[in-house]
Amino acid sequence: MKRSLLIIGLILTIQSAVFAQGTSASQPGAGSRRGFTLFGDLKVDASQAGTDQNTNITFDVILYNRGNEVFGRQRVGNGGRYQFNNVFNGDYYLAIELDSQEIARMPILIPANAVEHIRQDLEFRWKPGAGSNAGAGVVSAANAYHRTTQNRALYERATHEIEGKNFTQAIATLRSLVEADAKDYFAWSDLGMVYFIQKDLEGAEKSYTSALTAKPDHVAALVNLGRVRMAQKNYERAIEPLEAAIKADPQSAPANYFLGEAYLALKKGSKAVGYLNEALRLDPAGMAEAHLRLASLYNLAGYKDRAAAEYEQFLQKKPDYPERKKLQDYIDANKPKP
Repeated sequence: MKRSLLIIGLILTIQSAVFAQGTSASQPGAGSRRGFTLFGDLKVDASQAGTDQNTNITFDVILYNRGNEVFGRQRVGNGGRYQFNNVFNGDYYLAIELDSQEIARMPILIPANAVEHIRQDLEFRWKPGAGSNAGAGVVSAANAYHRTTQNRALYERATHEIEGKNFTQAIATLRSLVEADAKDYFAWSDLGMVYFIQKDLEGAEKSYTSALTAKPDHVAALVNLGRVRMAQKNYERAIEPLEAAIKADPQSAPANYFLGEAYLALKKGSKAVGYLNEALRLDPAGMAEAHLRLASLYNLAGYKDRAAAEYEQFLQKKPDYPERKKLQDYIDANKPKP
């Protein structure tokens, strides 16, 4: 069954106490390494989607460290809550995927003296029509691939095991499924995802490669294979699948973003700029992090006025960014005077 719902915007609602500063007598000093709880509700507003739309679907909420390694991953339905425990202070990305396709990501900074329970709600507005990074007629992994009754039961079981964070059993279930049907590229992709969560990068790479053997133009697998290779710091080899993803779907903002990141890591800033800007054009809000990457690049190159402009655009999209004052000070010091 196809879904024609299109995500047209992501509203990030940060509670007023999320990044509260200061410590109490029971808290370690600001320089200590502490564990926090990051949580929030995921809500989908389908009021403009039409009465025939189905919003009873599942998203993946993923927390990455700044090295793009997966800290944790949870499957959450509309109205559900995600929660990551024992998160250390530092810089992270919070990303949202639908059917293995990343549709948004945002930077998260957890200072050492933040409150212990950090809330970050995620709200989406959906309606049919153009203007979505997710693409028209998104197809559910549960329904897009024709499976036998037995294999469909295995896929559904694996989905529940992933939702319950029973990753060891999910791997066993998915392996049973792909052994029964090696062409099930959705199952291979899910297997790669679970290996990635478990930080088994070799297993993740092999699984995504198998997904692409079954379906060479599967964009999500191409993007995720590139990300796995980036996590391995094998940036040269990450470029090939990311370029293939863009060829298969030029409208993929994540493919452009990560290809830009790969070129940055290879110190090829002139190539990175084009892809990061394209990611921003395709998904201005979801890929807002690209402004920070461009600003850093321009700052290092000595183009401080351009860096200030990128920071300014970022703050327009993310006004509640926890380090807003730091960025605003840079803008005030380097923005050309009228």
